[in-house]
Amino acid sequence: MRVILIAGSTETARIPGISAAGADPEVMALTPSADAELLSYGTPIRTGTVPVSPTGCPTPAVVTRAVRDLVGFDAAVLDAGLAVPTGAPTIDIGATPGEDIREATAVETPEAIATTAAEIVAALPDTEIVLAETIPGGTTTAMAVLAALGERPAVSSSLPRNPLETKRTVVEQALANSDIERGSCQESPLKAIGAVGDPVQAATLGAIEGAVKADKQVRLAGGTQQLANAALARHAGIETPIAVATTPYVREDDSAAVGALAADLNVELRVTDPGFDTQEHVAFERFVAGEAKEGVGMGGALALAEEADVPMTRVREQVLTRYDQYFERET
Repeated sequence: MRVILIAGSTETARIPGISAAGADPEVMALTPSADAELLSYGTPIRTGTVPVSPTGCPTPAVVTRAVRDLVGFDAAVLDAGLAVPTGAPTIDIGATPGEDIREATAVETPEAIATTAAEIVAALPDTEIVLAETIPGGTTTAMAVLAALGERPAVSSSLPRNPLETKRTVVEQALANSDIERGSCQESPLKAIGAVGDPVQAATLGAIEGAVKADKQVRLAGGTQQLANAALARHAGIETPIAVATTPYVREDDSAAVGALAADLNVELRVTDPGFDTQEHVAFERFVAGEAKEGVGMGGALALAEEADVPMTRVREQVLTRYDQYFERET
């Protein structure tokens, strides 16, 4: 089993009020690169920071890394347009950071990105893979792509209160500026990505295609961004079973009809509860309050722990061990 983290950036994340993935825009630009380092090494060796929200919620990479400590799964990182260099070992797929989706073109060469990702994933020796993502602003690009595909724009948020009105305004501007009507890309998922998406979506679609063609079992780890990627796969003609492993914080987000979207797409939604509501600690309390909710394969990692019969008490203990290491060092 290998977890493949697809990491990238989009200028959409710089729109005020869109994302909580970092304490400020400059830190936000570091987030995907730091997430890759945490997954790979367990420490931010080059970026020098563990991403944390203004209220103290750590990146979900802390949880994913804690599970890796316990389960020992293999990992790889695809560089799908990182804005900041990372110290993690990455596979370059020729992507550049995405533009603000309100520009006429959001992603350059989505076809080439998808093709390269497909070739890489198909060539991996693993028979089972889990696809994870990290890209601030990704729920907004997900909403835009779902609109272009004609699917229900059901997306969650890294913020406790989903800024849906802001996202809807951005999506409407993006569709208009790209001369894309809702539902006009039903048969052209790569066109949707190029117009209003992000490079991580292109890489994920390619990775799914490569895995399916090579007869590998593939699972998407994440929330509404991965449901948008599942939608892209469906519109690309992939009819094989697709499962999205996520957290209860995504499922319980009343602002995002994730269950309904999963049903629309004939996608299995698997939810693993880490029991963060059973302990008092800022790292847990912020997740329970609806902050971050998902990312960096958190839900998929929790599912792997469950499948390996690792008790969630041990997962929580390891999360706190990692948290204390990171933030004691920074103080």
